Amino acid sequence: MTTSIRIILATVLALLLSVTTSCSNDDDNTVAQSTPNGIQTQDNLTAYLEEIIETQEIPGFALSIVNNDNVDYKTSFGFEDIEEQRDFNNQTVINIASLSKSFVGVATAKAIEQGYFTLDTPINELLPVEIVNLENPDAVIRVRHLVTHTSGIVDDQNTYLQANYFILPNQDMSTTGATILTNGLGLEVMNPVSLEEYLAEYFLEDGGLYGNSNFIDTEPGEVWSYSNVATSLMGYVIESATEEDFASYVKAHILSPLQMNNSTFDVTEVNQQEWAISYIDKNTPLPFYGNHGYPEGSIHTTNDDLANYLLDMTKGIKGQSNTLFGTAFYELLFTPQLDAGIVPNGFAENHGLYWYKKGNLWVHGGNSLGVSSHMEIKADGSSGFFVIANMDGTFTQNEGKWNTVLQLIKDGIEEYLQNN
Repeated sequence: MTTSIRIILATVLALLLSVTTSCSNDDDNTVAQSTPNGIQTQDNLTAYLEEIIETQEIPGFALSIVNNDNVDYKTSFGFEDIEEQRDFNNQTVINIASLSKSFVGVATAKAIEQGYFTLDTPINELLPVEIVNLENPDAVIRVRHLVTHTSGIVDDQNTYLQANYFILPNQDMSTTGATILTNGLGLEVMNPVSLEEYLAEYFLEDGGLYGNSNFIDTEPGEVWSYSNVATSLMGYVIESATEEDFASYVKAHILSPLQMNNSTFDVTEVNQQEWAISYIDKNTPLPFYGNHGYPEGSIHTTNDDLANYLLDMTKGIKGQSNTLFGTAFYELLFTPQLDAGIVPNGFAENHGLYWYKKGNLWVHGGNSLGVSSHMEIKADGSSGFFVIANMDGTFTQNEGKWNTVLQLIKDGIEEYLQNN
């Protein structure tokens, strides 16, 4: 999520927790974590990661490591449900938030391979209605601009959360977490609407969210601005070009070939008995929720399934996989698309198809309400890892806690890989 949205969330959370007695206080209950020295075996790594559960404010997490063309390590820690004391396991289903955008990149590459469009195809040649940047009406938005966050389409911080997020029916709405989502953030209990219906609110003249605040005055390709709505639009571009529901397209061309049989973009397909509870903190669970603009952040998957994806990406980056498409299209995924300096300093150096280039790594992560994720792959494909957690990193007071946990995990993994 963007910094502006995090500020809004911080204000809302502070107000609600100040009047809600059932929620824990905001004291930092973390303690010092040992330095990851001498992690040579899987048992060493497991012991180190178990200590993170004990010392940090994280309910549960799972991770997998790929090394030398194999899933070398795959383990889960903590709880998927604290109240019921259900362990987080490799079959636990969890929303991986914006890490889902990497799948939109893969779907884009697949549609290009199939001949539906190229990176330079104007999106208005693919859509049933024309989309106009109200701040720059002559701008020609192309596919490459959507997949690199340079389209000029932006998230309106005042409406994005309420317009996109919703609470699934039949949840316990008496909890503090439910109150935060409804009274604080304005979320409604409802079923998902279609991607077309959701985007019509933004881009059609009679849409309730239509307006200049959805755009910035720039030429496409020149200014980087992270956009969830533009990513949802990329999903709809693929849907329109292929004449296939985006979730179904991803299932047929990505999830099924990788045997990710317990993964889906369709939140209504998720078995709630296997779904990890999302937490603002260990005492504040959230009801199950979804995103109308689901391509931007709503794949639900498991450690087992996502390990298959990571393994294929590490092989593909080396030209050693054709499971999803030909080697040229794996290369396309991880080819820098922007001129130097367009992506902000400190965030990344460049962009592939949604993947970020940072030094010798290709990276994508995600944070949504009560969940966090991170995946990175060495540029030479020699190794990679991901972590998926039911820990919040969206509310400002939780952002630093998640970053601390992630760095601890990364330090342990790096020590392990150096010794193996």
